[in-house]
Amino acid sequence: MDLNHKVILIVGGTSGLGESAARKFLQYGAKVAVTGRSEPKIQSASQWLGDDGVAIQSDAADPVQVDRVFNEVRERFGDLHGLYHVAGGSGRRFGDGPMHEITDEGWLHTLRLNLDSVFYSNRAALRVFLEQGQGGSILNCGSVLGFSPSPHFFSTHAYATSKAAMVGMVKSSAAYYAKEGIRVNLLCPGLIATPMSERAQKNQPIMDFIRTKQPLDGGRIGVPQDLDDAAALLLSDGARFITGQVLSVDGGWTVSEGQS
Repeated sequence: MDLNHKVILIVGGTSGLGESAARKFLQYGAKVAVTGRSEPKIQSASQWLGDDGVAIQSDAADPVQVDRVFNEVRERFGDLHGLYHVAGGSGRRFGDGPMHEITDEGWLHTLRLNLDSVFYSNRAALRVFLEQGQGGSILNCGSVLGFSPSPHFFSTHAYATSKAAMVGMVKSSAAYYAKEGIRVNLLCPGLIATPMSERAQKNQPIMDFIRTKQPLDGGRIGVPQDLDDAAALLLSDGARFITGQVLSVDGGWTVSEGQS
């Protein structure tokens, strides 16, 4: 995969899927900027990014901070070529759950975390790409739960709603900005071993379910590295004729019945 001469911003790139992608993009020759909210993780990322990257502390759900990040990346590296938005998370502890149980706080917090943040980063990226006049690529990270629910084990309906909304955002944006050479795509993982999925990883019935719901490669939970090459492809010139697509990297989740 060739990302030479590409400058890519990963929103939510200091841990989990974002960190794994950042490390891979560096190997493929990109200049990489990552954002995160945790100061210790920002400091750690600054070390492993080296001279070809920069780590910026920022809240992805704050539009003022998001715009500041894009300005800092351009000041450091010049033109921006790609955005990979990974930031998001579970709203379960704030009151997300089955629809009839969702609290007002749970609904608002989950959508702010998973949908508002994507809107802010995508809007900022589009403004930059239009100003540069050279096209660009946006890749957002959704979830199979946005269109392939698991009612027994994963009943967080605000989270699913936020991920489903990303499909509409990506497809409508892709259609509108294609004439400008700007591509917008969506990567949708199944269950991946990240800090966000620790609850599921410690639940044996869920892990038994995953063995049949994600049957590829012996039936297992995914790892962040399973998504890296798909993300790199969609941000590279190798995907220059691909836009408005929803790609599931899910071990077979969306085509398997699984057990419940």
